[in-house]
Amino acid sequence: MVAKITTPSTINAALNYNENKVAQEKAECLHASGYLREVSDMNFYQKLEGFERLNKLNDRATTKTLHISLNFDPSEKLSNNKLIEIANQYMEMIGFGDQPFLVYKHKDAGHPHIHLVTTTIQADGKRINTHNIGRNQSEKARKEIENLHGLVKAENQKRSTNLKIIPANAEKVNYGKTETKTSINNVVAAVLNTYLFASLPEFNAILKGYNVVADRGEEDGRIYKHRGLVYRILDSDGNKIGVPIKSSLLLGKPTLDKLENLFEKNKALKETFRMPLKKSIDDALSKKPNDMNELIHLLGKLNISVVLRHSEEGRIYGITFVDHSNKTVFNGSEVGKAYSAAHLIQKLTTNKTQEPKQTHKTNHQELNNDQSLNSNLLEILLTPQNEFDYTPGQLLKKKRKRKKRSLGL
Repeated sequence: MVAKITTPSTINAALNYNENKVAQEKAECLHASGYLREVSDMNFYQKLEGFERLNKLNDRATTKTLHISLNFDPSEKLSNNKLIEIANQYMEMIGFGDQPFLVYKHKDAGHPHIHLVTTTIQADGKRINTHNIGRNQSEKARKEIENLHGLVKAENQKRSTNLKIIPANAEKVNYGKTETKTSINNVVAAVLNTYLFASLPEFNAILKGYNVVADRGEEDGRIYKHRGLVYRILDSDGNKIGVPIKSSLLLGKPTLDKLENLFEKNKALKETFRMPLKKSIDDALSKKPNDMNELIHLLGKLNISVVLRHSEEGRIYGITFVDHSNKTVFNGSEVGKAYSAAHLIQKLTTNKTQEPKQTHKTNHQELNNDQSLNSNLLEILLTPQNEFDYTPGQLLKKKRKRKKRSLGL
């Protein structure tokens, strides 16, 4: 079992994320804990009120919402009752057993998983401390539940294939086919609730995969100067089209100020996933790709997207990695100096220039080991005019000297 915890900006955003999926028949609400009514008897606003009555007791807390996903191996066929039992045990073990929470079973991925929505504000108005809850309480609870129910251990799951969690409603937006505000709302809410990112470019690296962008406008423009932010749809070529939507009009109001607060929180949370990403990039590089396109293709097989930043002249000056397995985003230099755009391009160029030398060496060895090679091939290999295209000058000089000595004999 793999547990992942995020802290959405509002309880409304987390609830909408799951309820939209229920409306699309991609999820169902299995259980409501801490409510006076059965889950089947409550509408959206009644569910929301169960959280907001507590949230109103604390005006100072900045983190009031917890959104948790518990992901199981595809081989595990768990009944709804078993999922509810696991959810109750997990929440008790992490210290949220007395809090109201909702359990949603999602059906939009190749593996069974549930989402839990709850509040950090208690009945006395005090906030439950969630610092390092993922690393401490959640990890301990995960391991206990795995042993208790005989679940596949997280360490044994093939994360690159089994945990490709599809964000709720985050389908590529096609301009003109869906209503602009609704489409952008769905994508932004899904990304905010699912991924860890620590800057606006990192946020946009994910959004652009769904044809959406968070835009501050030109630096000398009114929107930029007033720290405004609008969201826009992109066409297939990455051009902005349609009417921009103000951030204050979207669900949860993902303004620049709110995003920057989220960036600070995410910096520490995503650090755990830096080394796994580094290992994946190293695995791709070990196959010695010849260019950036080949590297991007290899990383794509590992469920990692690559976003390149180009100058006006078309030169690549930045690279960002979106790890969809661990739902994290890192700038190349964050992974390490060797993973910046400049260093990767240099390495790829070296790979490409080394390949002809290896090919020539192999052909030359085969020539020495097999005297029965076709005479036309022998002529091509020994003719200076043809060799000059790919053989270093020093080797040519040595061959000419050997030829003179043989003539002298």
